[in-house]
Order: sequence, then C-alpha cells, then structure tokens
Amino acid sequence: MLSRTADHLFWMARYTERAENTARMLDVNYQTSLLPQSAEVAEQGWWAMLDISELTQAFDNKYGLLHRDDVIDFMVRDMTNPSSIMSCLRAARENARAVRGSLTTEVWETLNTTWLDVQRIIADGELHEDPSRFFEWVKFRSHLARGVQFGTMLKDDSFHFMRLGTFLERADNTARILDVKFQASGSDDSDSNREQNDFYHWAAVLRSVSGFEVYRKIYRAVITPQRVAELLILRPDMPRSLVSSLDEVVAILALVANQQSSETERQAGKLHADLKYARIDDIFAVGLHAFLTSFLERIGDLGNGISRDFLVPLLAA
Repeated sequence: MLSRTADHLFWMARYTERAENTARMLDVNYQTSLLPQSAEVAEQGWWAMLDISELTQAFDNKYGLLHRDDVIDFMVRDMTNPSSIMSCLRAARENARAVRGSLTTEVWETLNTTWLDVQRIIADGELHEDPSRFFEWVKFRSHLARGVQFGTMLKDDSFHFMRLGTFLERADNTARILDVKFQASGSDDSDSNREQNDFYHWAAVLRSVSGFEVYRKIYRAVITPQRVAELLILRPDMPRSLVSSLDEVVAILALVANQQSSETERQAGKLHADLKYARIDDIFAVGLHAFLTSFLERIGDLGNGISRDFLVPLLAA
C-alpha cells in the first residue's frame, strides 16, 4: 500500500476516535460540574482537561478567564482548535475524501453525513440546549463509523491501518480521561461529603468510557479509584482499557510489518508486556499520574514510529 493512502486511512480513523474521546472527556467534566462542589474545584476540573489535552495556552490566549461554556465552545466548535470535535470530524471527512477509492460507499457516506449533520446541529444551537445529548450523538456517530468499517470493508491493509489508528488513539485518550480525573480529584473538601461526591465523580468517569455496567458486573462492590484504574488500565476484557488497546495495536503491527518496522514492533511489544504483567498496587506505589504520563510519552513515541515506518513522515500531528 502507498504510504500516502495508509496515512489518510490511519488519520481518518484517529480523528474519528479523537472526536469521540473529546466528547467523552467533555461529558464527564460537564456531568461532574453539575454536582455540589466549590467553584474552585469545578474550575480546576476544566483546567485539568485543557492541560491534559495540551490546550491550556491556546485557550488562555483566546479567553483569559475560564468559564465552562467557553471551554465547551473551544473544544467543540472552534475551528482554530485542531483538536475540537468539529475540526476532528472535518479532518476525518477530508482524509476519507482523499482515499474514497479505498473505502466502501457506506464508509464514505457515514463520515460525510456526520460532517454535514454536525454543522446543522451546531448552527441550530442544540449544543447549548443539551450538551450531554450532543456528546452522545458524537459517540454514536463514531460507533456507527467503526461498525460500517467492520461490516463492509475487506480485511486488507486499508482496514488494518484504520484499526491501527483507532486503537492507538483510544489508548492515548483513555489514559488522558483517567488522568484528568486524578488531577482534578484532590481538593473537594470536607470529609463529611467526600465519599458521596467520590462515588458520583467516579461513576461519571466510568460512564464516560461506557464502563459503569462493566464495573458493576466485574466488581459488584462500591466504586473505588483503585478498581476504576485497574479496569481502565489492566483489564484485557474491557474494550477501552489500555492493555486491550495495545493487544490490538501489537496484533495489527504484526500483520502490516515491513522491513523497517522491527523497532516499532519491539516498542509496541514492550509497552504491551509492561501493561500485561503489571499490578495495580505497583502502579499506585509509583503514582498513577506518573505512570500515565510515562504511558502517554511512550504511546506518542510509538505513533511517531508508525508514521516513520508506514506513513507520510510526521512533521506535525
């Protein structure tokens, strides 16, 4: 496969997944912002989300003061923000348009319709009427795109590079969603209501990754930070966990391997093994934030290796 074609397919899938995960991060912050808490703690949660998305400076330059609605606008509809939901959906559509010959009609029409519909939804003001409903719509369209790919595409290199983009982006964003909560959870803070507030905060995190029912099925117990982290990092049967995503990345790299990809395969395999054989107690002993920061650096290096070995050389993500 031509590297440029692989590049478009890879980034088409990454941008679709990124739009979904941005919606997930926004939704968990929006839901937790409705809980009883001080203004300082609520603001800390929004700053933490911007920081983990590496957009603090860009937001500060544009708005200065932080307001929830401004953060939502910046992360959803601001086309000057390349990580906004609308920017991602447009980029996914443009990458798909560039390689229409490698896609089924159903895949192209799904991505094209999503871009057309999101413009209408934003213009009609539906985002501010009910942000959570809009975020659910974004997640549904991402699910639909993946389902159409899986149900209509030939399982060839085109399909593999789309899946590779999906799972690499998913690993990155699951780590970011989890880290946002731990960064923002430090100071809400009377002991009398901490336990109740923690339940609602962690339940919102689980719902943001479609993990609330899964958690109840596995643990059948009160929600605790350590168990949430274990579910989202180490459980191979949890679809959005880090180890589950790396399961897929390693398997796909073996399918598309070429003469220059051995080092990238090695890096992916080592990161996968470190997750597969980790224990949650050891992770917490090191510090969850430190662990997730290291993971994000390594997944970024892995993405650079994939771009170097298979795609158009990566100048700017």
